Parts: sequence; C-alpha cells; structure tokens
Amino acid sequence: MRTRWIVLGFGVLFVGALCGSALAPSPAGAVSREIIQLQQSVDQLTQAQQSLRSAVDANNATLRTLVQQSIDAVSQLHGQMSLVEKTVQEVQANTGSRIDTMTTQTQGLSDNVQDIQARVGKLSQQMNDIQGLLQSIDGKISGGVAPSSAGAGAAPGADGVIADNGAGAGNSGAPPPISADTLYQNALRDFTGGKYDLARQEFSDYLTNFPTNDLASNAQFYLGEIDYAQGNYKVAIGEYTKVISQYPRSFKVAASQLKKAQAEVKLGNKQAGIRDLHEVVRKYPGTDEARQAQSRLRELGVTTTAR
Repeated sequence: MRTRWIVLGFGVLFVGALCGSALAPSPAGAVSREIIQLQQSVDQLTQAQQSLRSAVDANNATLRTLVQQSIDAVSQLHGQMSLVEKTVQEVQANTGSRIDTMTTQTQGLSDNVQDIQARVGKLSQQMNDIQGLLQSIDGKISGGVAPSSAGAGAAPGADGVIADNGAGAGNSGAPPPISADTLYQNALRDFTGGKYDLARQEFSDYLTNFPTNDLASNAQFYLGEIDYAQGNYKVAIGEYTKVISQYPRSFKVAASQLKKAQAEVKLGNKQAGIRDLHEVVRKYPGTDEARQAQSRLRELGVTTTAR
C-alpha cells in the first residue's frame, strides 16, 4: 500500500512537471533530464515491489512446509499412541488371564492339601475304630465267647463304603464301588489337567452320590470354575450361587462370591459385579479373596473402601 502511494505521488509529480513544462517555458534539456530521473525512480520502485512479493511468497511456502511437517508429526504420534494403547490392553488382558489361571491352580493345590488333611483325619478315626473292634474281639475271646459270624463278613470301608469280605462270594465278579475320595481326586486331577468335560461329569457324579460329604461344596464350586474357564459366565454365576446358598458354612463361599462378581463383570453387568466385590471386601476382610476383590475394584476405577 505504501509503495502504491509512492508511485502515485511520483505520478502526480510527473503530471505536474508535464503541465508546468507545458505552461511555463523551460529548456528542453532540463525537462528531458527530469523525465528520465522520474522514470528511473518508478523502475526502482517497481523492482523493489517485485522483490518484496517474491520474499513474501517464499516465506509463505516455507510456512506451509512447516505446517505440513507439524501435521505429519502429529499424525505419526497419534499412530504411535494408538499402538502403545493397544499393546497395554493386550498386556493387561494376558496378565488377567495368567492371574486367573494361577488362581485356579492355587485353589486346586489348596484343595488337595485340605483333602489330604481330611483323609488323614478319617484314617486316624478308622484306625481308632479298628483298634476298638480288635479290643472288643480280644475281650470276647478271653471271655470264652466266639465272635459273631454275622459281623465277621463285612467291615466299614472309607467314607461309609462297605467292602464284602466273602459273604457275597456269588457277586465276586461285580466291580467294587468307587469311594468318594477316589471320585473327588479323579475329578480334581482332570480339572487341573484341563479335561473340563470329564471333570464336570465326575464332579456331578460326586454331588449325586455324596451330596452330604464334606467336599460336596468344593465339587459344586468347581462346576462353576469349569463353566467360567469355558466362557459360560451366565451358567457359572448359577453354580457359584448354589455354593453360597446351599453351603453357607463352606470355606468356598468367599471364593464363590468373588468369582460370581468377576463373571458378572465379564457379562457386562458392571454394577452387579462391583456390588458383589464390595460384599467380598466387607464380609471377608483380611482374606485372599478380599485382597483380590480390592485389586479388581481398583482396575475398574472404583474406591476399595469397604462399605
């Protein structure tokens, strides 16, 4: 704009000079010299304007290049952040799966230890019973009374299974009935080995044949674990609920409440899952299940204060 005013000013001067030349007589040489100087000034201004325009165009091109480079850098950063987020999600998913597997294996080992302790207690009780029976027989013999033949043919076996010692020789070809301990151990071994369908059948048979046994609640719990491992979360919730309602004194109640909450979260019923996780923290403080529930609540972005 300033350049235009300058050019316009020189134009006005040029026109004025021409008019003055026309109106006032002056030497021809002086007028020609002024005209030449004025033309040179106009040429210089025109050249300066062209140089300024070239510089502006160059600066605009450089600015556009910088803006495009910034856009490309932001796009690359966004892609990298998406990749990092995906990697983090995969790591979290894999970590959660490994934690679930380790928890299941730990529970299996814990149940094995408790089962061994229970069997040792039963064996000790059976030894005491046998010792009492022998003392009774010794007393009868020393008193001159022969032991009853009706009671000599059968003796109580483990878990109440009666073993025939000869009175039923006619049925010697029939296979002996499986004991509760053997059936439970087979089911637990198949479960930890990943043979879920076979383990489900064995735990179901255990509940059918030994519904009042000490380990019946464990068998019910592992039916839920099998469905949870296979992704049948709705069915698993029903199995865990049976443990809670039918075996309220079982040491598997806390674990059933925890896994029920996790299955609810898996199904997308987040509010119910959070409520049950809070129940685990409230009812079983200081237990492993309470600590796992608190950790899961933190992962869900929920306060872990017991309510």
